[in-house]
Amino acid sequence: MTAMDYRERVAIRLERVTKRYETVTALNELTFDVRSGEMFGLIGPDGAGKTTTIRLMGGLLRPDGGQIEVLGRDPVADHRAITGAVGYLSQRFSLYGDLTIDENIAFFAEIHGVRGYKAARDRLLEMTQLTPFRRRRADRLSGGMKQKLALACTLVHEPQVLLLDEPTTGVDPVSRREFWKLLSEFLARGLTIVMATPYLDEAERCARVVLLHEGRRLALDEPSRLQHNLGGQLLEVSVDAARPPIDLLARIPGVADVQPFGDRAHVRLAGLDQRAGVEAIRTALGGAGMNAVSVRPITASLEDVFIDLTTRLS
Repeated sequence: MTAMDYRERVAIRLERVTKRYETVTALNELTFDVRSGEMFGLIGPDGAGKTTTIRLMGGLLRPDGGQIEVLGRDPVADHRAITGAVGYLSQRFSLYGDLTIDENIAFFAEIHGVRGYKAARDRLLEMTQLTPFRRRRADRLSGGMKQKLALACTLVHEPQVLLLDEPTTGVDPVSRREFWKLLSEFLARGLTIVMATPYLDEAERCARVVLLHEGRRLALDEPSRLQHNLGGQLLEVSVDAARPPIDLLARIPGVADVQPFGDRAHVRLAGLDQRAGVEAIRTALGGAGMNAVSVRPITASLEDVFIDLTTRLS
């Protein structure tokens, strides 16, 4: 791939980006790129650096080190030039409660200098299923409807890149599914989407993800590849008790790691094949006076991957 081909395919690039808040290093030499037209996930717990990364991409913060490019421009130095090409939906996106749905979208269109926005507004209302409520005030909307309206306000100026900072936090499961359906539709239209989320089930919907921990990059790849590359065989164990005995399972020779998942345990094998692992687990449980209700091989989730990577750091 030539340098020109690379630039055409990459919408956002971070190279060894560092950001500090006084004595706290929020990002430590973070490097990755986001391809044009892909759904890219920033994944990690609170404090991992997700919001800082989103704000740096949007030009709202200046990095203390490294380089950032958004659509080939510096998001701080060329902030005005990229404003029309980037949509940013923050955790605390400010809707105006005393304005109707129509009036909120009109307000944000006018902020961005969009003329003749009514057709775009009608299209967004139709896609978000807000048309029947367009004259309802924003402070009378449900949480899910507010998120849809915020998305419509963010997209009314038709940006090329959409930055989403945990947009589904605090939203009910049905509204989360509807929100993701909307994102899929916009993605199909060629929009580049970067989404910060703590929800690992949402991360599996992304084309690629970067796993963040305390401002550092743990891994970058397609979710399915990260799951496939988790070393060792993974078994799910449930027993005839409230919870599996984590310490007992961890002491079994050939078991690399054990993590509790509700009333079950995920056991990663390193020195045993699946059949030998199942037999060893059943034998160990029987010797402790417990019965294994189920010991079965499973595919690693992103949560398994994340736990494995962070465990190696400790």
